[in-house]
Amino acid sequence: MSHDVVNRDLVQAGAQRIDSVERNMPALRRVRERFAVERPLEELRIAVCMPVTAETANALRTLHAGGAELALASSNPLLTQEDTAAALVEEYGVAMNAWAGPDAMSYEHNLTTVLDSDPHLLLDDGCDLVNIVHLERPELLDTIVGGCEQTTAGVTRLRGMCTEGILKLPMVAVSESYTKQMMDNRFGTGQSTVDGIMRATGSMLAGCVVVVAGFGMCGRGLAERFRGMGTRVVVTEVDPARALDAVLQGYTVLPMAEAAAIGDVFVTVTGNRDVIRAEHIARMKNGAVLANSGHFDVEIHSGVLADLSVEVNFGVCPQTDEYVLDNGRRVFLLSEGYLVNLGAGEGNPPEVMDMSLSVKALTVEWLAQHHADMSPCVLDVPATIDAEAARLELATLDVGIDHLTPDQKEYLHPGTASRFPSFH
Repeated sequence: MSHDVVNRDLVQAGAQRIDSVERNMPALRRVRERFAVERPLEELRIAVCMPVTAETANALRTLHAGGAELALASSNPLLTQEDTAAALVEEYGVAMNAWAGPDAMSYEHNLTTVLDSDPHLLLDDGCDLVNIVHLERPELLDTIVGGCEQTTAGVTRLRGMCTEGILKLPMVAVSESYTKQMMDNRFGTGQSTVDGIMRATGSMLAGCVVVVAGFGMCGRGLAERFRGMGTRVVVTEVDPARALDAVLQGYTVLPMAEAAAIGDVFVTVTGNRDVIRAEHIARMKNGAVLANSGHFDVEIHSGVLADLSVEVNFGVCPQTDEYVLDNGRRVFLLSEGYLVNLGAGEGNPPEVMDMSLSVKALTVEWLAQHHADMSPCVLDVPATIDAEAARLELATLDVGIDHLTPDQKEYLHPGTASRFPSFH
């Protein structure tokens, strides 16, 4: 089994961390118990690009219990729990190439190495594996039958490939499932991003002006959490419907050029590039804090930030770099512009990841069973999987719900005579 981890002596600490987190992931545990009995992934080889955390380790345990052979590379250069990585190698037989803080060349090497496993399925995070397969390893397309994409940024890439006619695989947009967006993006990213910013800066947020760039599910969750911390939240958007949504929820909506002059903290969650640019940085207050919770490090133009600076002081606080501009103002960039909730924080809580990783595990099972009927395109998570993951989560919370009666099912079914009852 191939592996490249920093310290295999950390196995015990990693196993303890994984087991501790697993206690807060009961829905995924139920999926794993069924997989261990039914073995729906027997002899499937899966190449995985994911953050190496205790939460994702439990997802890999679930796939392993289902019979899959796994090869893993980290999707985030700043976040690999090295004790978790060691435990995955020694305790769960995962072919692992991941460590904290690889340079760009090592990061690319790790991704390429997991593809040497000749996988049948790809579990991607940002479309990195899919890009490498299509551009550098097209021979693998004879073996790979499909995959899942976990991020909005990755799905955007995939849809572009599909539009251009170059996508050769069926890929499921796990990031767009309702339960994943609700739990992971809205509640998880909202909480963990605030946590990461507070850890990195040590500052009080109450009374600050926080600018949230993007009002999708992540932006909505961020705005809700920040408002709960006593901040004044300003939203920037390019989508008029989302901007209207933010206004109707009571937020101030401004163009970034105007928000730049009044913000104390800026957080980007758009999935696009160059959201904060030179003209915005030029208007910012002394001491402005810049953070990103979009997948890639392109939302804040850090190269421009460096060009505008006369001095850069790296690591003035953990995960915090200080840029001194030519007029003496200081701007602070968190986690080098990468995901601040992962770089400076602990990522989403296990209770949140329980839901989204259950959806992913169930989707992998569905792909394994039905890939022969799929054509190369971007697919939605089946509604039945969303419903099953939600049912599992409700069961762990001991929450009961109503069920449709036969008459109600008939009423809702299109085309039945009873759909529109007579009142005469």
